[in-house]
Amino acid sequence: MAFSHGPRRMTNIPAWVQLNLPRHLALLAGLALFSGIVVRVMISIGVPDHPDARKSHSQVTPKSGGVGIVAAFLLGVVMLYRYGSVSRLGEGYFLGVIGAAMLMAAVSFIDDLFDLSFLIKLATQFAAASVAIGSGLWVHLFGLPYFGLVDAGMWGIPLTFVFILFITNAMNFIDGLNGLAAGVTLITCLILSTIAALYSGFFVYTAALLLAGAVLGFLPFNFPKAKIFMGDVGSQFCGFMLALFGIAAARYGATPLSFLLIPLLLSGVLFDVAFTLLRRLFAGDNLAQAHRSHLYQIAQRSGIDAGIVALLHWGFVLIGGATAAGFLLTPAAYKLPIALAPLAVQGLWAAYVVRRARRTGLGKW
Repeated sequence: MAFSHGPRRMTNIPAWVQLNLPRHLALLAGLALFSGIVVRVMISIGVPDHPDARKSHSQVTPKSGGVGIVAAFLLGVVMLYRYGSVSRLGEGYFLGVIGAAMLMAAVSFIDDLFDLSFLIKLATQFAAASVAIGSGLWVHLFGLPYFGLVDAGMWGIPLTFVFILFITNAMNFIDGLNGLAAGVTLITCLILSTIAALYSGFFVYTAALLLAGAVLGFLPFNFPKAKIFMGDVGSQFCGFMLALFGIAAARYGATPLSFLLIPLLLSGVLFDVAFTLLRRLFAGDNLAQAHRSHLYQIAQRSGIDAGIVALLHWGFVLIGGATAAGFLLTPAAYKLPIALAPLAVQGLWAAYVVRRARRTGLGKW
């Protein structure tokens, strides 16, 4: 990640963005329509997701609606590669993004069909991350409050690996209630696209807009009532792409942005996953075993409407967006407390959910 000692100044919206905004919005709408058509097809095909003790739904519902997200996004990326000379990365980086995305999507879809083991999924994520990093998509300059830029050298590669794998799995873990993962992805992409536009990060601006359109076509089929779930092909793909957007924002815009942008926007998701993993680790639980003890799941099981829980997580993204704006605009001396602000919100949310779980007698969760 990179930031200067002084505050960043948001530039006016670049003329290139202003001139092409109607076209970009039309592309977003077109991709949403295309995504929705593919999702409709997937509903008809009906890859079934059967209820069980670790799932929130009570009747058989088709899954793999994320195929529509993947198909629409890749269509947009192909169009970007063909026509978007301003927005695309260098060819090596660009092909790395496409290759990694296709590998992740293909194996995730196979997982939806045949329920692959966790180790196979992790190996696929590692391979996809290797493709992206091998093409040059990794970060080595990290900005630290009070220290400025620190060059991690080749240590940036394993750090980037950890970042990609954690974001990918976090989005996969959070996909347990209608509209939660899809809504979080959509709002994250819209905010990220806006920030990237203001800082002339043309690739991130356009790519985030493409993913927003793809998710927008899926969301009406998943929220508030689910006709289909996105499945691993959707949740892992969205997480993987958001991680890559974070890396690209930190390196390849006209003004490199902070590596913390995506963690700030996904603060609700990342806190939930980290809190749950640590709690299960200290409790001696098997971390690889499926469960229903994420904070958002406990909240729903304690009686909070699932739609309300999803909307709260959408709100957490908006809080993260406001925090990201403040982080970019303030002097370096104030960046750390601003970056930590979402933790206060998440701490209050966790305390409320834990208290509610105890009062409603959920027992060991």
